[in-house]
Amino acid sequence: METQRALLLIADIGGYTEYMHSHRTLLGHAEAATRRLLKKVVDAASDFDLIEIEGDAAFLSREADPLDGDAMLAAVTDAVVAMHRAFHVERRLVELNLCPCDSCSQTSGLKLKFVAHVGDVAIQKIKRRRKLVGIDVIFVHRLLKNPVQASEYVLLSEDLYRSGGMSAPDHLVHEISQDLEGIGPVRTYFVEVEDLAGPLPTLPDPSSLRRVGETFAILGRGLRYKLHLERSGSTAPAH
Repeated sequence: METQRALLLIADIGGYTEYMHSHRTLLGHAEAATRRLLKKVVDAASDFDLIEIEGDAAFLSREADPLDGDAMLAAVTDAVVAMHRAFHVERRLVELNLCPCDSCSQTSGLKLKFVAHVGDVAIQKIKRRRKLVGIDVIFVHRLLKNPVQASEYVLLSEDLYRSGGMSAPDHLVHEISQDLEGIGPVRTYFVEVEDLAGPLPTLPDPSSLRRVGETFAILGRGLRYKLHLERSGSTAPAH
């Protein structure tokens, strides 16, 4: 089994559970919206490889050995800023499409948060799928359960934070101690995304033609999702 030192990054949609629960009667549109958001997030992190979509989160990785400490933090910072902007640009396009349903018009409550770590991983390849395993993979996933109150932030492990200089001023970086399940006490460091990237620029409203196109895209995805559920239900074994 191949092993390597890797930068591990998870982008997680905040407010996803409440959003899906609130719009469960229009689940096709809600699912279509969040799928689009995750795709744009992944596409924006061009230097990272997508390992897996995990419900409301994208788990990404890139090899760390060619990078020194400053370069590792810069790689994470650049990816976070690009992913955050792509997420909100796409979220606004969804919000301003012409479909009047709440699942399309109420995406403003969705936020994007990140956790990142550097560590050793083993690479499993099963057919065409590439999977990362190891204690550091568990570690970065455990970081998602944290007491950070900010709605949009990037939380770094101590190993990653200590590897180089953070682009945000020291007074904007907050240390926080956690007791991770199965791992124990750790120090972590977080900075709010706005302090890292600056406030999002005002996004222009899409043209009428673009809004029509976005509307058909959402309706089409929602219909396909609904038909998939109906087919799955019709083929489910009777009890």
